[in-house]
Amino acid sequence: MADFQQHLSGALRQLRQANGWSLTLTAERTGVSKAMLGQIERGESSPTVATLWKIATGFNVPFSFFIDGSALPVGTASGFSQPNAEMSVRSLLPYDPQLRFDLLAVELVAGAQSHSSPHEAGCVEQVVVIEGELLLGIGDVWRRLLTGEAFQFRADVLHSYRNPLSTPLRFHSLIHYLQRPDVTN
Repeated sequence: MADFQQHLSGALRQLRQANGWSLTLTAERTGVSKAMLGQIERGESSPTVATLWKIATGFNVPFSFFIDGSALPVGTASGFSQPNAEMSVRSLLPYDPQLRFDLLAVELVAGAQSHSSPHEAGCVEQVVVIEGELLLGIGDVWRRLLTGEAFQFRADVLHSYRNPLSTPLRFHSLIHYLQRPDVTN
C-alpha cells in the first residue's frame, strides 16, 4: 500500500504543478478539502474511491490516471481499494487518448453503496453486471441490473451504485470522455 500511496501522492502533486494550482484552488475545483489533499500529497492518507473520482473530475483527467498499472512501481497491482473498503476499482484497460475511454472492473461488497459525483460534461458510462445484482441510481431514478445486463447513461450527473445482495457485486464500467481529458504524463 505504501507504493500506491506514493504513486497517488506523486500523481496529485504532478497535476497540481502542471496546472499551477495551489492546494486552496485544488480544493475549490475538486470539492475535496485542502486538509485531505495535503494528506494525500504527503502520503499520510489514502483517499476513498469517491474522493479519487472527485479529484480526477476536478482536474479533468480519467480515473485510470491514478490507478493505471503502467504508472505504478513494478509489482504494484493496478487497482484501488482501501483496507475494509466497500468498493474496489481496477483498471482493465488504461485510458486511451485516441478513443477517450477507461475500462474499469468494479466490486462492491455485500450491501454496499457508493455515490459518484458528476463526471466531466458530456461523459457517458456503460455498466455491465458480471456477477450479482446492481441497483444503479441516476439522479433520483433507480434501475435494477442483473448478471449479464448492461446499461448506458450520462455520467455527468449524480449517480450511485448499490449492491442489495449478501454476496459481492462485480461489474465493468466503460467510461467515455467525450471531451478529451487533459492527461499530463
